[in-house]
Amino acid sequence: MDLPSTSSQSTGQSAFQTIAVVGLGTMGTGIAEVLAQAGREVIGIDISEAATRRATAALAAATARSVARERLTEQEREGVLARFRTFTELSAAADADLVIEVVPESYELKQRLFRELDAIVRPDTILATGTNALSVTRLAAESQRPERVLGLHFFNPAPAMKLVEVVSSVLTAPPAVEAVTLLARELGKEPVSVGDRPGFVADGLLFGYLNQAAAMYEAKYASREDIDAAMRLGCGLPMGPLALLDLIGVDTARTVLEAMYASSGDRLHAPAPVLGHLAEAGLTGQKSGRGFYTYAGPGSSTIVRDAQTPLDGARLGEGRPVATVGVAGSGTMASGIAQVFAQAGFAVVLAARSQEKASAAKAAIGKSLDRAVSKGKLTEENAARTLERISPAGSLDAFADVDLAVEAVAEDLAVKQELFAALDKVCKPGAVLATTTSSLPVIAVARVTSRPQDVIGMHFFNPAPAMKLVEVVRTVLTSDDVHATVREICLKVRKHPVDCGDRAGFIVNALLFPYLNNAVKMVEQHYASLDDIDAAMKLGGGYPMGPFELLDVVGLDVSLAIEKVLHKEFRDPGLAPSPLLEHLVAAGCLGRKTGRGFREYARR
Repeated sequence: MDLPSTSSQSTGQSAFQTIAVVGLGTMGTGIAEVLAQAGREVIGIDISEAATRRATAALAAATARSVARERLTEQEREGVLARFRTFTELSAAADADLVIEVVPESYELKQRLFRELDAIVRPDTILATGTNALSVTRLAAESQRPERVLGLHFFNPAPAMKLVEVVSSVLTAPPAVEAVTLLARELGKEPVSVGDRPGFVADGLLFGYLNQAAAMYEAKYASREDIDAAMRLGCGLPMGPLALLDLIGVDTARTVLEAMYASSGDRLHAPAPVLGHLAEAGLTGQKSGRGFYTYAGPGSSTIVRDAQTPLDGARLGEGRPVATVGVAGSGTMASGIAQVFAQAGFAVVLAARSQEKASAAKAAIGKSLDRAVSKGKLTEENAARTLERISPAGSLDAFADVDLAVEAVAEDLAVKQELFAALDKVCKPGAVLATTTSSLPVIAVARVTSRPQDVIGMHFFNPAPAMKLVEVVRTVLTSDDVHATVREICLKVRKHPVDCGDRAGFIVNALLFPYLNNAVKMVEQHYASLDDIDAAMKLGGGYPMGPFELLDVVGLDVSLAIEKVLHKEFRDPGLAPSPLLEHLVAAGCLGRKTGRGFREYARR
């Protein structure tokens, strides 16, 4: 069978000049807009006349906005509108060089569509499915010409999102993949080539993470607001996972996860029961007006107050007075936390194992403040006052009068327990004792003291002066006034506190590291390349960094340690660290700090 050549035509474009889009919902309409804007003749097909009218109106409105913003001339707009024709009969696709289907996610519906297209289109017409949940191989097998069937997965909204996943099955002919990849580039998109598995790359990683967030909420481990704030502020994501589930559609997410679980058998992909409960109740998210959150109306993105919304300015009770803060440690995190408190006006005692180390840590803070001054974020006077508030000390004995003691030493339980036993002896009665651990049980350090009710987790994120999030971790023994004290302190130092229980990974790491581990498994299974996975998550998921970029920055040894803690706590086989990650750590390839991790870096 002859397939379209990847060579350019006399017009300088690929072989696809006439393209049919079957299914004119939001995604189909968006794809049609992209194609028409790029000079293609677009045949829009939907069995609903109302859908065809909405698609035509949407394209008219979108192009009018482009004219108003001077991105199109009126003449160019008329050309775009003229290139888009709509029909309600599938026979209109007869002259198409490429057909892209974006009908609802149903094997029965899509398979019937492909069988009908076989009888309508030319032998060399390529058939592309826009599915993100169903097997492209299974769909191709139903076609008379499976070699011309592939996946072409755009992301919503299609005109704005750059990523396109080009999905080939074991049956797909390479020329078809090459032709569609060329088209995607001509549309101004970034195509990534992936194999056939539910969710492909971006959704395959994204939906597992969303599912874990839904399960975390369902377990009442943290509020919906705190889960979403933690992932936005702790990871720089554009939306929290529960708000994103509402945007995608709870029912859609459940369908994708069901397909992923059927393929992988991984419990991390088994849809959280809350997704089924919401979907069956018709609470599918923004489109219905209610999902995890309540919205102003169906289709609205405006969240309105409901029974679960926290009261504005609600107090947790009276906290303890805090004027002086002790910070134990001399590393980057300790210095950053000391700077945060000093900038907020607190007197700070910075204690290290020696006076020299403490003084060096204060000097590092001075350099950090100088950088802030040079960037115009701080005046020289404020920087000087901040530095004056910090008193370096070579012993924890200097913590005798502090109201709050914060440890930021090595992430080693024995080290932290030894330090807390010392704090218990040194600190005055009523002092709050806080650990910055990111993965260890807070209760384990609290129990070595004679006052576990005064101990709490206060997990800052690195770099502490810049990152707004603090995870506030109560143990079963933490007193209410200690909890209230730390919440108040967070607000005074201009941080956003989120409450969570004393469980491995708290919120951020418990959701982030399984996602990172799954990305490593994709590479380990030769499913996609490092570059394609990183590009997919940045372009398709809005992540500030791809998973492998982030792993190399965090440190592969740190990442492995956290994943081991999560696996030990939850005993889920899906959380077992990837052997590839373990091998790289064993080889000393720890990321940027060693010059080599998943990628190689120039040594400084």
